[in-house]
Amino acid sequence: MRPMIRLLFPVLACALLGACVETRFESPLGDNIETCDTAWRGLWFEADDGLRRVDGERHLTGFAVDEACAFTLIEQPEAGGPLKRTRVPINFVHARGDDYVVVSDTALRGLVDLKAPYDIDPPPQKSFFFAKYRVRGNRLEIRKVDDAKAARLVIEGALDGTVQKSRNELHVYVRGGRQQMLDLVRRHDLFESRPSLVFTRSREGLEDVERRLQHGAAQEPRR
Repeated sequence: MRPMIRLLFPVLACALLGACVETRFESPLGDNIETCDTAWRGLWFEADDGLRRVDGERHLTGFAVDEACAFTLIEQPEAGGPLKRTRVPINFVHARGDDYVVVSDTALRGLVDLKAPYDIDPPPQKSFFFAKYRVRGNRLEIRKVDDAKAARLVIEGALDGTVQKSRNELHVYVRGGRQQMLDLVRRHDLFESRPSLVFTRSREGLEDVERRLQHGAAQEPRR
């Protein structure tokens, strides 16, 4: 899995170095699913990212959401080169004062090497990843599913699903329909207690950032 996907979709946090930990859900969160949250509009960078490649050259870690609410992953494969933009359809759910982002595994085909849910026969045509988020002005906090907690709830029988665990992998699959998914996030605190990722919105536009990155400008994009 490419690091950008791991960073921007913690719901897909299959760890690097061969370890993979994930929780997938059989259905999306309820019926009131939206394709846009205007609070996400803008250009976002990971809050603590120094915007540098491991080789010391500048690169970009972030995503952009335009006026039409199209979500675009941004990466710079080569230092000083053009930015690569990849559109990804994501959805939003607002329920009882909480906000969630929902991504289907089919939306990520061709973007990451994402296999069908582990050991589910027959494999479902589609499964879903959830994360909980909060926007405070120009700060976006994302809390991924606590995979160990989800696994424990399945093992204890509180959730219907399957768990496959090995030394460095954990695959959790939670069964249920749309309303059941909504009920379970209301009844169980499935998400990590602290933000898994924090992003800040840039005051610059994407084109300005790209020009400076390509020209090797020393200053960082303004947050």
